[in-house]
Amino acid sequence: MANPSRSIRGSTALVTGAASGMGRATAILFGAEGAKVIVTDRTAEGAEAVAHEIRSAGGTARGWKMDVASKAEIDRVVAEAAAQFGGLDIVVNNAGIAGFGALDGEGYDELWERMLAVNVTAQQRVVRAALPFLRKSAAPRVVNIASTEALGATPFDSAYVASKSAVAGLTRALAVDLGKEGIIVNSICPGPIETPMTSFASPEQKDKFARFRTALRRYGRPEEVAHMTLSLCLPAASYITGAVIPVDGGLMARNA
Repeated sequence: MANPSRSIRGSTALVTGAASGMGRATAILFGAEGAKVIVTDRTAEGAEAVAHEIRSAGGTARGWKMDVASKAEIDRVVAEAAAQFGGLDIVVNNAGIAGFGALDGEGYDELWERMLAVNVTAQQRVVRAALPFLRKSAAPRVVNIASTEALGATPFDSAYVASKSAVAGLTRALAVDLGKEGIIVNSICPGPIETPMTSFASPEQKDKFARFRTALRRYGRPEEVAHMTLSLCLPAASYITGAVIPVDGGLMARNA
């Protein structure tokens, strides 16, 4: 550890929800950095398109269909992918959904259950499936993607807020449970990022929100979140665990 590596070259990384947005940016960045990338998404076409993009740039990747709401698919894909690539060093739990709903509104129970299933339960299932392989890694890393909604709340967003708050808590708990084995677990809380999940807002609405709420006065790019994820996965990042890190352009820092 005198000169720990600042490269993930040769590592194998699994990224969930990797067909678009922050997941896609992370998978492509990891591929460019020399990692073997297991690209997963709920459609085989979406996952393979990103894997093809990585391979076309000279990297190593393969796409798998993996609906994170299905424990059976998680268990199968993690085992199959780890076997094909000879192990697993990095897990990025990026897949997630969003949705607004009033507490007493129609369909709230279904919204709540779906939000927790995809945003929280899936993350612990992916980590559990990956655990036998992470235990064999020289630099095992888990990064769980949460949200600044884990640190505050937007009106009518209680199901999403609860799920992302649970991700932050899960991250701390896993860091404590797995720390004695050298498995490092951290979480990132993206703020307003230009992704398909925020496409419901118009450019004018985004600009107004960013100027009013963020220190940098703009929305972030998926690549900016991906670079923080990469930093946490470096072998040299060996004494950071249980952290919940905002990547939010100063959203949580700004009062006025």
